Amino acid sequence: MKHDAILLAENITMRFKGLVAVNNVSLAVGRGSITALIGPNGAGKTTLFNCISGFLTGATGSVTFDGERIGGMPPFRRSLRGLVRTFQIPRIFHRLTLIENMLVADREQPGDKLFGCFHRRGAMLARTHAATDKARELLALLGIERLGDEYAGTLSGGQRKLLELGRVLMTDPRMILLDEPMAGVNPALGLKLLERVEQLRSERGITFLFVEHDMEVVMRVSDRVLVLDEGQLIADGAPEAIRANERVIDAYLGRAAPGETA
Repeated sequence: MKHDAILLAENITMRFKGLVAVNNVSLAVGRGSITALIGPNGAGKTTLFNCISGFLTGATGSVTFDGERIGGMPPFRRSLRGLVRTFQIPRIFHRLTLIENMLVADREQPGDKLFGCFHRRGAMLARTHAATDKARELLALLGIERLGDEYAGTLSGGQRKLLELGRVLMTDPRMILLDEPMAGVNPALGLKLLERVEQLRSERGITFLFVEHDMEVVMRVSDRVLVLDEGQLIADGAPEAIRANERVIDAYLGRAAPGETA
């Protein structure tokens, strides 16, 4: 797997005072794959995501993306290299329209460049029009183009997740980390989201690593499944093998207490 991996995380350990949340975890994600990261509540899944995406500092180990060491980079620099993420609770601008939310994520957006406002007005307007067209095309891909001029604060939970996926697509990513994409999403919108993930992989070659609790979803869309328990990677394999893995079954049968978070 390593020779064709777009993402390598090696010996990742994250401690919070006396608690070891992630314990010497190594994983590889194949280029163009859809890989699931699962585990009982409190297993360390979101913590590992935060280490890989740069939203947590202080972890030991190394992270390599497309052959480049990125462990010391802040999140925005990782994004510029094509590694982006969504959040379990979407981080949107409620008082901006969907189109405006999308334009905020455009890495070539000229609106914040004061020099261009006065000296390259024509080029600036052309770029803004191109970015707006791109935003509308992506909203159409996600099936929410009719809401483009509505305020994001009026969206349902599932629609907000679609918008967040649209925003990361504005950055032309090579890999997307999805944190519990199905949480709080009604079944119809959830199905649409899954279809878009599969479409983006097949049509654009985007790699996905996602955290998910819904085993039906995991077994349906994943090429490969990674399993964390108590901060350690306990299994790595095809969905069918993971489903029958006794260690995985034992982990899910009862160590996580209700209400714990990943």
